[in-house]
Amino acid sequence: MARTSLWARLPIVHQYRQSVGLQRGMLAAGLVICAIFLLTALFAPLLAPYGFAQLADDDGSFGAQQAPNGEHLLGTTVGGFDVLSRVIWGSRTALMVIVVSVVLSIFVGILLGVVSGYLGGWLDRVLVVICDAIYAFPTLLLAIVTAIVISGGQSSLFGGVFAAAISITVVFIPQYFRVIRAETVRIKAEAYVESAKVLGASTWRIMIRHVLRNATRTLPLVFTLNSSEAILTLAGLGFLGFGIEPTAAAEWGYDLNRSIADVTSGIWWTSIFPGAAIVLVVLGITLVGESLNDLADPRLRARRRAAAQTPADATAATTVTAREELGEAL
Repeated sequence: MARTSLWARLPIVHQYRQSVGLQRGMLAAGLVICAIFLLTALFAPLLAPYGFAQLADDDGSFGAQQAPNGEHLLGTTVGGFDVLSRVIWGSRTALMVIVVSVVLSIFVGILLGVVSGYLGGWLDRVLVVICDAIYAFPTLLLAIVTAIVISGGQSSLFGGVFAAAISITVVFIPQYFRVIRAETVRIKAEAYVESAKVLGASTWRIMIRHVLRNATRTLPLVFTLNSSEAILTLAGLGFLGFGIEPTAAAEWGYDLNRSIADVTSGIWWTSIFPGAAIVLVVLGITLVGESLNDLADPRLRARRRAAAQTPADATAATTVTAREELGEAL
């Protein structure tokens, strides 16, 4: 049997090859939207016609609330900013917050989850109570309180990104903690963990080499779902006035807040495009997350393959899926 190429074993490529039918279409659509979002954020200085806080060019000031035209393809805001430029630069702000918040929450959540689930005892009970108490608070309310404590409500680009990321991290840590702790409790009862103990492996070696490696398989699913929630939380903070200052960075939630009065006056372009950016990015990340979640279930993969193939191939598809499930267990 030929070995699978390295390209085919990459996480997203592997899941895409497993998908069939509508599931493959959803995953492909989500990946395309996410790719556009990433490219827009990375190349924002090249794609944006103006700066995010630019109010004039060589021909003079832009003017407030201009309808879409040749110079401003998506019009201008009530403050005189170019809408297209603000939307493009806003993708970079969103990406920065996603990366910082999710990386911090993954690091802290995994560490606490593995330690709590493996060691148990009074430390486990204390951490569970603390995380459950944090998890009981409304997400946006907790983020608002944390943002006010860290930055006083508004800040510069890096200060605002850090404040928003920390506030979102506080919300996400209990989610990662619950997932990793549950997997750790299950894994530490496996035979290979008991064998490692008998062979004299230290506690930290078992936690890192055996438990951690197997407990983090579901993290890509949680990562995608939390990325979309991070965008919504950032937009909520900006909409309520607790985000980044408009002269420090472009932020979609703040632009929506400033366009509230425009809607009643028939000025639609100042709100449609920032809102559409939020919806599309969240939709793309959610499609990827839900598709990966479905593909992680071997039984669901078997049913989809059987439905997509001829009856003669259904038995072979089920056998292949059973082998995959056995391989994942090992």
